[in-house]
Amino acid sequence: MDRQRADVLHFIIRSSERENRQKLMTSLPRSDSTSPASLFRPAFEVLRPAQIAAPILFNSPHSGNVYPASFVATSKLDPLSLRKSEDAMIDELLLPVLKLGAPLLKVNFPRAYLDVNREPYELDPAMFTSKLPDYVNTTSLRVAGGLGTIPKVVSEAEEIYAQPLSYAQAGARIRDLYLPYHRALEKMLQEIKNLFGAVLLLDCHSMPSSGFPDEDYPFKPRPDIVLGDCYGSSCSPEIVRFLESTFHNAGYSVSLNKPYAGGHITQTYSQKLAGRHTIQIEINRGLYMNEERLEPHDGFICLRRDLQTVIAALLDILPDLLRPARAAAE
Repeated sequence: MDRQRADVLHFIIRSSERENRQKLMTSLPRSDSTSPASLFRPAFEVLRPAQIAAPILFNSPHSGNVYPASFVATSKLDPLSLRKSEDAMIDELLLPVLKLGAPLLKVNFPRAYLDVNREPYELDPAMFTSKLPDYVNTTSLRVAGGLGTIPKVVSEAEEIYAQPLSYAQAGARIRDLYLPYHRALEKMLQEIKNLFGAVLLLDCHSMPSSGFPDEDYPFKPRPDIVLGDCYGSSCSPEIVRFLESTFHNAGYSVSLNKPYAGGHITQTYSQKLAGRHTIQIEINRGLYMNEERLEPHDGFICLRRDLQTVIAALLDILPDLLRPARAAAE
């Protein structure tokens, strides 16, 4: 039974079949507490232009900044410290894409509360009051680093929770927030692909301006932009090369797949042979904000303008770049 259930959990992210989703949702543990969805109204938003004019979807899964008092009360950390893992203001930087005819999916709950850029069940057993079910992935590198579906730490390895959680609490967050978000993401990608025959998902994040000791350039400035295509497996190389050269021409340093090659969303939603391409973009926080106070500085306006220019150029040529993929899918 555990093996069958694990297969269903693996399948849910790749399938739009209502029956399989329902099986997963009814299997999740129930909680007597207030539904997590009621803490965030709405939990996520699909911002749509008047008309979708290009085969692209922008996604900001880590820019949520709504921190309920009940969540803060369970934490060892003050609200500002909790926000250190947040991709602050990425959703605001992306708002101009709506004027260009591109939709934006943005999450409002914080990454420290639930990380949708993980498998449904990547959980650290040390965080919970009881033994976790066998289908839970307790051994991934992300779990080992404290950054599972329910994170244990914020970005600087500061533990979030003062007391262990119940598994029912984790299950409620996954059922009420994680699964609806991924359904919405799948639905939007399918809608755009139906309109244009192919689709590009741009999964947008931010990164600290300095590296960590295990990187090749510890404590040195990171590139301005990191493009992650899972080492060539998730996106057409023509799209990646176009973005790389366009950012370069706009004056930004660009790295490919280093130190970020693409996370769960980039890996999971890529189906190149079926005309679905994904790429992860990491933006250096030092370009647009004070990283200690999490406030925008003068670079914010300049970066947003430059992003709009780069994106507009991409949208102009994207149908041509996707044409081989569309032909293969047909």
